[in-house]
Amino acid sequence: MVTLGLLLLPITFGLLGTLLPAFGYLPALGGLDLSLEHFSDLLATPGLLTASILSVATGLGATALSLAITLVFVAGYAGTPMLSRLQHLLSPLLAVPHAAAAFGFAFLIAPSGYFIRLVAPVFGIDRPPDILIPHDPLGLTMMAGLVIKETPFLFLVTLAALPQVDLPAARRLAASFGYGRIAGFVYLLWPALYRQIRFAVYAVIAYSSSVVDVALILGPNLPGTLATRLVQWMNDPDLSARFLASAGAVLQLAVTLGVLLAWFGLERLGSIVLGLSRERGRRFVRDQLLRGMSVLVVILIGCVVFAGLGILAMWSLAGLWQFPDLLPQGFTLRSWMSALPRIADPLVTTLVTGLSSTLLAILLTIGCLERELQTGQTGGDKALQLLYFPLIVPQVAFVFGLQLLFIGSGSEYRLAALVLVHLVFVLPYVFLSLADPWRALDRRYEIIATGLGQSRFSVLLSIRLPMLVRPILTAAAVGFAVSVGQYLPTLLIGEGRLSTITTEAVALASGNNRRVIGVYALLQTILPFLAFVLAILVPAVLHRNRREMRV
Repeated sequence: MVTLGLLLLPITFGLLGTLLPAFGYLPALGGLDLSLEHFSDLLATPGLLTASILSVATGLGATALSLAITLVFVAGYAGTPMLSRLQHLLSPLLAVPHAAAAFGFAFLIAPSGYFIRLVAPVFGIDRPPDILIPHDPLGLTMMAGLVIKETPFLFLVTLAALPQVDLPAARRLAASFGYGRIAGFVYLLWPALYRQIRFAVYAVIAYSSSVVDVALILGPNLPGTLATRLVQWMNDPDLSARFLASAGAVLQLAVTLGVLLAWFGLERLGSIVLGLSRERGRRFVRDQLLRGMSVLVVILIGCVVFAGLGILAMWSLAGLWQFPDLLPQGFTLRSWMSALPRIADPLVTTLVTGLSSTLLAILLTIGCLERELQTGQTGGDKALQLLYFPLIVPQVAFVFGLQLLFIGSGSEYRLAALVLVHLVFVLPYVFLSLADPWRALDRRYEIIATGLGQSRFSVLLSIRLPMLVRPILTAAAVGFAVSVGQYLPTLLIGEGRLSTITTEAVALASGNNRRVIGVYALLQTILPFLAFVLAILVPAVLHRNRREMRV
């Protein structure tokens, strides 16, 4: 109950804190009567329709592309060494925050970016071309940036669900009837597999349609997406803009719900098309080209992210680097030395918030899973829905309401509030990462210990936790990475008093100092990377003489 309260109560109160000002009720600013005036003001805002359409197109487009790439690749190569090799390529990408990946992508494709520098000698280019990339008005760059981050996430979620279907039997059956690898997988396995990952897909839809940090770095500016417009209103010095921001947050919630409903329609349409194709016996035997293209796309996604990180590292150390030179004329630590004094406070806030929210999430998750073992009740799909609920509701729709409630309460405990809000987003990822290894551990070890007179708590401390130290630390690393990447909750709850590496990095997006951006974005990536390195090294050291305890 405590865990559910920590997940649902902030969202409930946050939505309430957004809805009431949207309808004019905010006593702190003199709003005492309910009305639709602020919605009228919102609808009269120039560019609102374009911003809403951009949000819808981004949510649907990025999710559809990411899922299609994942489906084709997994369908073509599930159960083969190729999938295992590329899994090792894509797995580290989960540690890269969205903002860092977006900055790296921007540094690659910008008019003066590295891709243009590579082809400049061939085409005789001596100055950056006059093209609006990133920040193109159609939002294509932002959509591409989301695809290169969300595809690895959906890929790894799909791999986690793959053992729940009988892949070898389905492969043999499809091959015996002459179906291609992709067609056989889609006909026989995809419906059941999609039911396992659909909440993860909904989370991607909600995030893509309401993202702020990636939109600020890669998205269009005039007008921006709906979420970026809301952040501008929320930070407006004119306090009356809070009413307009609340109305806009309600609109963002409606837009995201509309995108989800549209996706439900696409699910039904896809099911009908799949059924018709299956009934007509379309085998799609010649799928080698499609399978080969899927491999190239997956490799390209991994290479783009790693190349972007490499460019960030080069810019953070670069001296004079003129266009179209491929390398800077020299390397220096000047950018790091000048940034270090300003980094100290955001770095401390990042570490304290990330470690505290992750530790709380680990303790709550272990408590829930242990209780689950004692009662034998897992909660089923309802529990899964509650876990994904904070990830499906747009952040801007309830975090802004929480900000207003914190301001109205007069509380000065901003850091504690920030930790609790981060916990709302960290806890689902930690639980989902740890649940399967926790449930899969052979319980006979505990039965023997209990039979020897050990208490339940003693068994937990002496047997289960030591044997599951690797999954626990991996879940902690995932949670810490999620916390480090949180931009909007930190921006709104911190109110400028508390800043993290992520908020500082995104704030630099409007500037043109690539060296400083490289320092902050690279540091934002290094922190989660170190967490995953520790999650690998610590169990290896603890279990170096106890190989049978490795799980």
